[in-house]
Amino acid sequence: MTTLACDVAIVGAGPAGLSAAVHAADAGLNVALVDAGTQPGGQYWRHPDESHPVPDEGEGHHGWREFTDLRSRLYAHETTGTLTYLRGTQVWLIEPARPAGVVLRLAPATDPAPAAGTVTARHVILCPGGYDRQLPIPGWDLPGVMAAGGVQALLKGNRTAAGRVAVVAGTGPFLLPVATGLAHAGVKVAAICEANSPTGWLRNAGGAVRAPAKALEGVEYATALARHRIPYKIRTAVTAIHGTDRVESVTLSRVDAHGTAIAGTQRTVACDVVALGWGFTPQLELVLAAGAETTVDVDGSLIAVVDDRLASTAPGVTVAGEATGVGGAPMAVLEGELAALCVSEALGVAAAPGGPASEGRIRALQRDRARLHRFAVAMHRANPVPANWQDWLTPETLVCRCEEVTHGALCDAHTELGAADARTLKSFGRPGMGWCQGRVCGFAVSEIAARFANRPTSADDLRSMAKRSLAAPVTLGQLAALDFDDVHEG
Repeated sequence: MTTLACDVAIVGAGPAGLSAAVHAADAGLNVALVDAGTQPGGQYWRHPDESHPVPDEGEGHHGWREFTDLRSRLYAHETTGTLTYLRGTQVWLIEPARPAGVVLRLAPATDPAPAAGTVTARHVILCPGGYDRQLPIPGWDLPGVMAAGGVQALLKGNRTAAGRVAVVAGTGPFLLPVATGLAHAGVKVAAICEANSPTGWLRNAGGAVRAPAKALEGVEYATALARHRIPYKIRTAVTAIHGTDRVESVTLSRVDAHGTAIAGTQRTVACDVVALGWGFTPQLELVLAAGAETTVDVDGSLIAVVDDRLASTAPGVTVAGEATGVGGAPMAVLEGELAALCVSEALGVAAAPGGPASEGRIRALQRDRARLHRFAVAMHRANPVPANWQDWLTPETLVCRCEEVTHGALCDAHTELGAADARTLKSFGRPGMGWCQGRVCGFAVSEIAARFANRPTSADDLRSMAKRSLAAPVTLGQLAALDFDDVHEG
């Protein structure tokens, strides 16, 4: 088992983590970067490898020049030894160190992979990113139904299309790059189904104008939709998916402002792949394991509570990127730099000559973050999860696919056993107790529990489905080999 000591450990090499690692090393800190992937970039800058041609915007790679600059600087710091980059490695446990600092316990994420070990750091910056938020729909367990992010990951990382005829459905601007990416790969996109209406942006215009570059992206996507003749249907949802051995068709329904399907508007569309995206939700296992406080964001997701320097409520733990609130890659890159500079200042490490680590730069980043955060709030308010999505469910609809728990079984757990919140619903009905540990069904189960109790979804509901004793799978041998001499008693 290997051990490594450093000034700052950064978990995650997506936009936030990559930016944090580079700027922390620039500032003179000794850095350890831990990432489950074999290449930097995370899901947003996912790509085959450096030997492949540079991807174009049609493949969904915005900000590629910024990524390659950060990647070059990362590799330069790795070469000089300022930074240790632990690829194919995941953190399965985070603990306070003795007398101060943080211990990260590592496990292989790939095969073959580096040996397991530990990293002891004076400070840690958690940049775990996020993943697709999913809602159960009748038939969503059929082969051919994928998360929108999974469809795009195939396109970016493997240059593989998931099918021949696709329906892209859900809500939010992420549907656009997924649909245009599929069309660019030769897939016929039968429809984009947006459950909300663009008029939602007008009600939040003050925040929308804070990111003018996003408007230009919107024009690019509108042009691409017209070029590929992709129908864009608003106030429309996929309310059922049909097929025997795989997806064969979907039912599209017009919905009102609350997501209630309007009678008589249903029609069937043939397809062999369905990409579902209801926004993103932060990956908070390590944030919760560190003991940091969390709260419900404007989009209904659980996020870490941080101050204006991105420090969490857990000693020695800073959080950056989607875990502080889903805001997109530009905001994540900015937060990575802000986190690195604030941690550098807190640790008393002088910036490199001519470097940006100054209080003035920190204040400028804080102003830019506030501006981008206002845009993110406007985006979430314009594209909410439909309030009445549960009306689409049937008793036979699977909610937890790992444990094969149906909506009817959850209703029984509530009416017959008295489950009144997500925690008891999980205990009595077993949703979220399978392989994914609630990562897929956790949001939906929390919403279902809240509706049973006729109240808004609470942070406790979401926490009960998101908190996990171990953040990643480990072997019994790794557990047996634990040495707790490097952590506080208890």
